Amino acid sequence: MGSIVFLVIVAAVAFWAIGLYNGLVTARNAYKNAFAQIDVQLTRRYDLIPNLVETAKGYMKHERETLEAVIQARNSAVSGLSAAKANPGDAAAMQQLAQSEGALGATLGRLFALAEAYPDLKANQNMMQLSEELTSTENKVAFARQAFNDSVMNYNNQREVFPNSLIAGMFNFQPAELLQIEAPEKREPVKVSFT
Repeated sequence: MGSIVFLVIVAAVAFWAIGLYNGLVTARNAYKNAFAQIDVQLTRRYDLIPNLVETAKGYMKHERETLEAVIQARNSAVSGLSAAKANPGDAAAMQQLAQSEGALGATLGRLFALAEAYPDLKANQNMMQLSEELTSTENKVAFARQAFNDSVMNYNNQREVFPNSLIAGMFNFQPAELLQIEAPEKREPVKVSFT
């Protein structure tokens, strides 16, 4: 009788530990999935930028430096996204992505500010469509980033609370980093207006 009670207790503890482990795995997979949504939106954004620059080139012939800076910032952001995609939640990767996104936002802001001086460019149908798509994508990126940060917070909370912290420590569940833009002025989406 005593050995049956002991086996039931051991089985209950094993199922409890398995449940905690599976909860941690589920939370980790949720933030990785949320990052995949950021990846989709940022990739779309990066794909729009060369078309935007090509459209602007015909009108902004003496603004070559700005156009090149936009493409360089875009390429840097693509690299930052690749590093973050390899290890979502890694602190260094999230910081690199946030910095490259901030630089891209700043160069796009300069491009749109300069475009204001070119009435024909502002009226160009292709430019207006690309600007609209970029603005829409910026909003989707913001929502995806919020969903990712919520998932990371949930995972980190599950990882740190007792008794989950015991299982997390035994199976090396590392903390995940939020995706944050560093400066408050960089948190605002790029303003696109040709009206």
